[in-house]
Amino acid sequence: MSTYILVITLVGLAALSMAWVPALLKRTAISYPILFLLLGMLIYLLPAELPIPDPIWQENYVVHLTELSVIISLMGTGLKIRRKVNWRNWQVPLRLVSITMVLCIAGLALLGWGVLGMTAAAAILLGAVLAPTDPVLAEQVQVGPPNEEEEDDVRFSLTAEAGLNDGMAFPFTWLAVVLAIAASATDSEWLSNWLLRDLLYRIVSGVVIGFLIGRGLAYLIFQLPKFTRFPKAEEGFLALSATLVIYGVTEMAHGYGFIAVFVGAITLSSCEPEHEYHTEMHDFVNQVEHILMVILLMLFGGSLVFGLLDNLTWQGAAVGLVFLFIIRPVAGLLGMLGITMPLREKMAISFFGIRGIGSFFYLSFALDKVTFADADQLWSVVGFIVTVSIVLHGITATKSMGYLDSLRNRGNQKRMPRKEEKV
Repeated sequence: MSTYILVITLVGLAALSMAWVPALLKRTAISYPILFLLLGMLIYLLPAELPIPDPIWQENYVVHLTELSVIISLMGTGLKIRRKVNWRNWQVPLRLVSITMVLCIAGLALLGWGVLGMTAAAAILLGAVLAPTDPVLAEQVQVGPPNEEEEDDVRFSLTAEAGLNDGMAFPFTWLAVVLAIAASATDSEWLSNWLLRDLLYRIVSGVVIGFLIGRGLAYLIFQLPKFTRFPKAEEGFLALSATLVIYGVTEMAHGYGFIAVFVGAITLSSCEPEHEYHTEMHDFVNQVEHILMVILLMLFGGSLVFGLLDNLTWQGAAVGLVFLFIIRPVAGLLGMLGITMPLREKMAISFFGIRGIGSFFYLSFALDKVTFADADQLWSVVGFIVTVSIVLHGITATKSMGYLDSLRNRGNQKRMPRKEEKV
């Protein structure tokens, strides 16, 4: 049997199952990312002739496949957010992508350097690749499609954080790369170059280009057809095309394409937010995202079978658990100090910082740029943390969100005025 035919058949069957699996698992404690991760492990344990996923995921195809998955997810994430962009509405996610993310990077970097014995560059890279909340695997704790009910604070905060910090982690990934290069080349200007180019210019250009293209697309889609004979856009694939255009233009300008795609999606969704075409665009990119997610999760499961965790020590596992159970929750709570919100909701936001596909992209991206002495250990620690996150957050997300919803609904009912009794 041809390996190629076997692979496309398995991928097709797995993608086909996505039509029913999310609904079937909705009332259970198991998320579908867990199911497809286990499926990938099972398939690669069978005596079948499948392409072996290299445990050290540094090949170009991994960089580009994870990159494509993340940008499509960012477009879908931006299209379903409905809150106007202002400080009052966005202060929680903005704090999460600044205070919380920096604290997470610093905490992990210190543990990587002090406990795992990594170089300074590798330790910073460890923090950078694990700091962002993943938009691909965090669907259970995010807001629903554009046509669903009003966004609650927990889901909105986690959705907006996932959209923003996938781009905001890039400067710190570049910092690790620049440090590794400077250590071998004795570059005395590495800090100023990083501040001006990787921190300032790339972020600003990503925001500006994403906004301008988003506004231009909104004009073409919603406004121009109203007063001219310009044809109406009716196909959902426009969202995928817009994703590629925004990302490509921004990257050609050496900006952060992740930021640009999310900003472009937010800008587009803010124009005539009640228009049904937003739902059609979101649904299309969401379907494409699911197919890519299935492929990546199965490959990830195969890499676990073929030795991704071979370089994991008990210290590395301990660092991973400390990060998931202590550093991220504490950093999240510190980032939200002074915010008026029930403590249980703050704790949920702090806990559900799901790690996933974005971490694999950043790590493979950095290792493709420069050689790190601790590469094997980095892959094992990151693989372990992502695996635990998929299982831990996948099992707890549905019940936790349901519990918060029930408390919120109960509180809303108590605040409703009682009907006056008839005399």
